[in-house]
Amino acid sequence: MNMPARYAITLPGTPGGHAPPEVVVVHATGERTADGAPVYADEAGTFRVEIRAGAARPLDAAPGAGRHTCLHATALP
Repeated sequence: MNMPARYAITLPGTPGGHAPPEVVVVHATGERTADGAPVYADEAGTFRVEIRAGAARPLDAAPGAGRHTCLHATALP
């Protein structure tokens, strides 16, 4: 199965802050997690996620993810 080369990950705004969500574009790194999920990262490589079934799970205490453990991921062309 071909995996998309990049995704848009939606990070919710600060709770109670009424801030709009932030969208981060991540690209395939070619790496996989221990259980085989593809790893994606932003351009700087500081925001890393695994993606399964349209959901991104932050890895390495990704900055910006806050307490969220499941984020919306949209495949990009």
